Amino acid sequence: MNSGWGLPLNGTVRIEDGQDRVLVRLDRPHVRNAIDAAMVADLHEVCAELERRPRVMVITGGDGVFAAGADIRELRERRREDALAGINSGLFDRIARLPLPTIAAIDGPALGGGAELAYACDFRIATPRARFGNPEAGLGIMAAAGACWRLRELVGEPLAKEVLLAGRVLSAEEAQTVRLVNELVAEDELLPAADRLAARIGRNAPLALRLTKLALAAPPGAHPRFDDVAQAVLFETEDKYERMTAFLERRR
Repeated sequence: MNSGWGLPLNGTVRIEDGQDRVLVRLDRPHVRNAIDAAMVADLHEVCAELERRPRVMVITGGDGVFAAGADIRELRERRREDALAGINSGLFDRIARLPLPTIAAIDGPALGGGAELAYACDFRIATPRARFGNPEAGLGIMAAAGACWRLRELVGEPLAKEVLLAGRVLSAEEAQTVRLVNELVAEDELLPAADRLAARIGRNAPLALRLTKLALAAPPGAHPRFDDVAQAVLFETEDKYERMTAFLERRR
């Protein structure tokens, strides 16, 4: 990827660059946006750019599918060394650790690796056509790119076990009921809804967002000391002073 946000080298995603957000469209429609090594490399390039210049990321699919899983042709040939390299898990962990919030806009299936990509995002907005599932055990493998712990944290252990061990696929309505999905909208409202959420996020102080994300990801033993130190940093920023001054002056 060049610094002008040209297409990534492998061309598996399309990027629409904005001042405060970036829209990333998965673009392998011929295989239902299956995540292969080329897409992993392209998404790493997106992450690198967002680490250099933090913005909100919205990631979506197209043609009624978010991502129908990892590329089975590639998975069939992967061996022990590939698993230990954490090809997909490393990418999804990097997405989860991006400085500013991420939004998955999901229309259609988010299965296998596609579901794990959605789980790694901070927010999920979906249409009624969305479905979430992890059928990996039926293929002789496990959901090793975050589902075994992220899904449990998101929806609780009993439901996570149904999805991971018994092959349950969650409908969009079920996903919203358990708060895996933050908002359910019509197909033509999917990206506008993601934009509205991105705009709400963007009204907040960028450094406050970054430190809050870090606090949310910190282990229990890090609290409250991490929070105290992060707040100390924020108390010294000009942004805090200006925002609070503006609030007080409006109130007067």
